[in-house]
Amino acid sequence: MPTSPPDRSAGATASTTATTSTATTTTATSRTDLVADTALALLAERGMRGLTHRAVDEVAGLPQGSTSNLARTRQALLELAVRRLAEREARVLALDEMPDPAAGLASLVDALALATHRALTRNRELTLARYELALEATRRPELRAYFDAAGARFRDQLTGMVTAMGSTDPARHALSLVAWADGLMFSCVAGSFSTQAPSLEDVRAGLRELLDGMLGG
Repeated sequence: MPTSPPDRSAGATASTTATTSTATTTTATSRTDLVADTALALLAERGMRGLTHRAVDEVAGLPQGSTSNLARTRQALLELAVRRLAEREARVLALDEMPDPAAGLASLVDALALATHRALTRNRELTLARYELALEATRRPELRAYFDAAGARFRDQLTGMVTAMGSTDPARHALSLVAWADGLMFSCVAGSFSTQAPSLEDVRAGLRELLDGMLGG
């Protein structure tokens, strides 16, 4: 009796299902990122009042109702934008590339200066969107908690770095660093120095003066 060929249909079906599932997941992720990126762009360009589900659909070139399917309420849309903001700012700040504290103060100054200057020059729109979300968070307690949690990674990492470099008051020093960077970015992106972005060397000099005072460099 001839031997039947092995039945590969189950394997083929499983393989096809897995491929389809991966493609669907990738598509869903891409659409979520597109919606979130468009929301951030609208915040920078039109402000909080210009951010609507319909506006996101129109600007992103998506069928009407697509944004509502991903984020049914305004709160959900804002949370989506905050999450994407945190992801993109982590890349701008290059958090995974921050130097080992053992490399010394000069390396920390260089890394922080480069990250701050990138935010000032090449990522101005992203910074504007962050200010819109930060202000909205003052009026929405549920967004405030979400916004603060999204930014905790950078604050915690900065606190750990100054601790390792011998800070006598890491929490206060981390706050001073964040306040200095935030103040500089606000002044140069939305404030009275918006037409006068400092050079990388100017940012480096300011950070060096600040960190020298904190850490006795």
